[in-house]
Amino acid sequence: MLGWELPPHNSGGLGVACYQMCKELVAHGVSIEFIVPYVADHAIDFMQVTAATPQPASDVKESGIAYDSYLFTNEDGSEEYISIYDQHKLYTKGVEPIAKLGEFDVIHAHDWLTFRAGMRAKQLSGKPLIVHIHATEYDRAGGTSGNPLVEEIEYMAMMIADKIITVSEHTKRIVIEHYKIPEDKIEVAHNSIDISSYEPPCTENVYKCLTEFQKHGYRVVSNIGRLTLQKGLTNLLIAMKGVIERAPKTLLLIVGSGEQYEDLIELAAELGISSNVFFVDFQRGKALRDAYTVSDLFVMPSISEPFGIAPLEAIAFGTPILISKQSGVGEVVRNCLKVDFWDVDEMINQITAVVQNDVLRDELHAQSYAEYSRMSWTDSALKMKNLYEIAIGEPA
Repeated sequence: MLGWELPPHNSGGLGVACYQMCKELVAHGVSIEFIVPYVADHAIDFMQVTAATPQPASDVKESGIAYDSYLFTNEDGSEEYISIYDQHKLYTKGVEPIAKLGEFDVIHAHDWLTFRAGMRAKQLSGKPLIVHIHATEYDRAGGTSGNPLVEEIEYMAMMIADKIITVSEHTKRIVIEHYKIPEDKIEVAHNSIDISSYEPPCTENVYKCLTEFQKHGYRVVSNIGRLTLQKGLTNLLIAMKGVIERAPKTLLLIVGSGEQYEDLIELAAELGISSNVFFVDFQRGKALRDAYTVSDLFVMPSISEPFGIAPLEAIAFGTPILISKQSGVGEVVRNCLKVDFWDVDEMINQITAVVQNDVLRDELHAQSYAEYSRMSWTDSALKMKNLYEIAIGEPA
């Protein structure tokens, strides 16, 4: 299995999904060697984690797992900046000797970051390749054509792959319509969530300021994720201006980092709502969990979201959700609020309704939690295992 990240050295939901997915696959008899592009202690005992290159995790994280370059420290101590594309070459070079050994049955590659290595491993070993689409460049570009090199890598890998897994029907449609991939190559395996992998919230919430505001009748709306074009946060801030006009005791908590960080801060100021908006950067551990628990409503207004793990985390930690209709997670959670990402007026209406009605808030969460409590990775893991068996000519 070829992946770009695993917790705790992850930049977002991809690493979390891979970790939980692999844990369930192993529980159903699959043996996994997971190859990452860095050296780190993941404290994982259910599968073998192999470093393709000798660089430490901190250097990979420094790049933001995006398109920019990052500082690479060579074995002799010298330093140089290497682009994300050259990093792919290093990763592929590290995968090659493992692929030549051929001590595996199937190659399973996650997202464009590992697809070149996956294609090379298939070429060297002759083993079947399954590519797993957690997001496309079309999503990352906000529902339009993005970086042409990334799209070319995605297209080539999907054409060469023996099978394609998408995380939602939403993503499957994009793969068919935008990338022109034959439908019969694609299987949908929804993401899920394993709450046992999270420590439960405990002790005093770290967002003391917000909890004090709540004691005085304020309500907290949150968004947790990458601050990028794809996530539709500009529309959320515009909507919050309307919400605050109707319900002045409404606060917005934005947790995350990304290229839009400074732009969003400036937009909040231009809209005149800075005093109601809190930016707290990327968080892990208790600070991340407490962001969910302090919230009265979690909003994910993504322009195009292949799945979306954060809404499931929000439900798990006691918060109802409002998601865009352009989100894959809406295929598995039906008892939640939904709005088109572009419909700012309706977003205002729905957010205002929740922050002004605690009974509605609590009922929304109760209904979504009932759905969440029935979720597991089991069905998706069994579907993947069956695809492996079919790929090697041994269907269950």
